[in-house]
Amino acid sequence: MKILAITSCPNGIAHTYMAQEKLEQAAEEMGVDIKIETQGGVGAENILTAKEIKEADGIIIAADRQVDLSRFNGKRLINENVREGIHRPKELIQRIIDQDAHTYHDKKDSSLSVSTEIDEEHKSGMQMVYQHLMNGVSFMVPFIVVGGLLIAIALTVGGHATPKGLVIPEHSFWKSIENIGSLSFKFIVPILAGYISVSIADKPGLVPGMIGGAIAADGSLYGSIAGAGFLGGIVAGFLAGYVAKWIKQIKVPKAMAPIMPIIIIPILASLIVGLIFIFIIGAPISSIFVALTTWLKGMQGANIIILALIIGAMIAFDMGGPVNKVAFLFGSALIADGNYAVMGMVAVAVCTPPIGLGLATFVRKHRFNKAEQEMGKVSFTMGLFGITEGAIPFAAQDPFRIIPANMIGAMIASVIAALGGVGDRVAHGGPVVAVLGGITHILWFFIAVIIGSLVTMFTILLFKRHTLVTTKINAVNDSALKNDKPSTDSQTTTPKTEFAQSDVFDKELIKITKADMNRDQAIDTLLAKLVEQHYITNKETVKNAILQREAESTTAIGMSVAIPHAKSKAVKRPVVAVMSHKKGIEWESLDGSLPHLVFLIAVPNDSNDTHLRLLQRLSRSLMQDNTRDELIHAQNRNEIYDILKEI
Repeated sequence: MKILAITSCPNGIAHTYMAQEKLEQAAEEMGVDIKIETQGGVGAENILTAKEIKEADGIIIAADRQVDLSRFNGKRLINENVREGIHRPKELIQRIIDQDAHTYHDKKDSSLSVSTEIDEEHKSGMQMVYQHLMNGVSFMVPFIVVGGLLIAIALTVGGHATPKGLVIPEHSFWKSIENIGSLSFKFIVPILAGYISVSIADKPGLVPGMIGGAIAADGSLYGSIAGAGFLGGIVAGFLAGYVAKWIKQIKVPKAMAPIMPIIIIPILASLIVGLIFIFIIGAPISSIFVALTTWLKGMQGANIIILALIIGAMIAFDMGGPVNKVAFLFGSALIADGNYAVMGMVAVAVCTPPIGLGLATFVRKHRFNKAEQEMGKVSFTMGLFGITEGAIPFAAQDPFRIIPANMIGAMIASVIAALGGVGDRVAHGGPVVAVLGGITHILWFFIAVIIGSLVTMFTILLFKRHTLVTTKINAVNDSALKNDKPSTDSQTTTPKTEFAQSDVFDKELIKITKADMNRDQAIDTLLAKLVEQHYITNKETVKNAILQREAESTTAIGMSVAIPHAKSKAVKRPVVAVMSHKKGIEWESLDGSLPHLVFLIAVPNDSNDTHLRLLQRLSRSLMQDNTRDELIHAQNRNEIYDILKEI
């Protein structure tokens, strides 16, 4: 099975490569050969060749930007958004394996009688609108970044303080740098509109989209003092795209077909869009945009706090997804009109979730498994560069705690930034922008980032403390209730034994070690203790029962704890053997962590639900961080025994 894929996200920074990595990992686990072309911010990499496409069994597109599908004509193809590639890579690959994918037919190929627009077939209307909008944003953002940074550098290095702020002398070298940055800003609205239109109508939509965007930006063409701004650019882009697409569908003589995309469609679409904008919608949209800008500039006190709370919540909610991008677009588009405050809120909100998560893994390492600790390092680094997507792996594993914590920290950071007058001249965030000079009121910026990140960190640690692994523990207990039955190794049983808390723990059954060992070796060590202390009559019989239970599902419940258990006729009475392992045991765990605590529960065949009650009691106690930490860090058997007596 050979599968090809393309991943792409609006900014081409994080989601593009995260989807690539997840698809590659899933393919390796499933024994599938896959090659992935990434269409990121640096352009297309690992480009798929014609020979590879011909030999492929199927194509996966995981993208939020428009992808040219013409080269996949006649191939089975799945087209989903980039988040599907991150969160459901195995399902996408399985669909290709099961041939649960339509065959793509390019409309331009006249030799094929069936035409299926697969890129729109599986996506809702809102998904397509979002994809078109993000395609325009992805091309617009570099112009804002370049313009904002050039202006920021010019003002920082060549500016002179005046009562009106930093001003660059007219004949200074740095004035030329500022002018180049200002020129970059003038392309923002036309580029936004042009590439929205391209996403809808392909290349024929570029010219009418850019012309429509240029008209939207120039209010003098429709009698307005100010232009229609980014709102007008969005409207112009969608209008131009659908007009161009409508004209493309008109049947024309074959002799005219070659000139349609380069002459007829651009001229007609540009004319229609231009006239509609000048005579009908330009002035109304301009008045809306002016009112919006005036409202934002006039926001003070409670009003600006409300706006900051909304911006912070949206940025942190889906960490680079549609909600995040709407807030980001709102802030970045206002930069061209001289309103840097909203982008200032965005700039602090985008970095607090990944930095806060990274700090949490540094400060309380024992609450995170090794994989999460490594993710924390990456998350912290991505946060410094203003990439919110660094928080996604944590949120994917634990959304009900991580997402609220992210939102709380980002909202507080945004409010502090708003009250401190933080502004951002660049369509990006994070400390890197501040270092490059793109941030105004830089002290307040760092105060906002630090406080927001610490709030995120403390909130996450607080949530983890109270709801540690309830779901996983319940799953283990449910499995035990359903599957643990008396062993059939013999009909011989010991006298019925009632549960008694006082005698299930024995100080002689507690082992503290740091020797390298795996699951089976740990079980053998504890069983040897049980034999030595005459709690079981046959080690192998009990071991087989434990391993049979282990084969059904791992008893390493996560957060550094394993609770192997079994019933057997070879067990004289309910008992718990305990191991504290300082390095961690090689054991398949529900969350990937290495168990540092092992509680081996052994009960006779006729002990009713004794071991289940033991499981539940241990589980409830081990959910408490302080209890678990005390057991892990106990230095001798007496300390462990005293803690267990409390349980």
